[in-house]
Amino acid sequence: MADNFERVKSFILDLGFSIDDEIPEDEIVVINDEDRGIHELVIDCEEDLVVLEQLILKFQGEVSATVYRRILQINRTLVFGAFVLNEEGDILLYRNTLALDNLDLNELEATINALSLGLAENSNELLGFAA
Repeated sequence: MADNFERVKSFILDLGFSIDDEIPEDEIVVINDEDRGIHELVIDCEEDLVVLEQLILKFQGEVSATVYRRILQINRTLVFGAFVLNEEGDILLYRNTLALDNLDLNELEATINALSLGLAENSNELLGFAA
C-alpha cells in the first residue's frame, strides 16, 4: 500500500499542489489551493480506495428538507463526487471515492477539478445554506 500512497503523493505534486499536511502512518495528505476553492482537501489512501473529502460548511440549527432536496439536485450537476452529510447531518462535505489500484493522474485531476467547478457554480447557494 505504501507504493500507492507514494504514487498519489507524486500525482498531487505533478498537478502543482503542495502537500500542506501529511499523516504517513494513515496514508493521508491534505492539500490547499484557495484560488480553486480547495481548502484542506483530505486525500486518504485506504486499502484499495482513495477517498477525497473536503468540509464545505457547518449548518446552523435545523436544516429543512428543502435544503437537503436542493443539495441532491446540485449533486446531479456535479461531474464527479457528491456533496454529502456527516452522520449527524450538520456538516456538508464534498466526497469522492476512486479505485486506487488503477488510479491515474487524469482521474485524480478530474476529481479535484470537479470539486473546484462544483464550488464555483454553487458557492453562493451553498453558503446560503449555512445561514
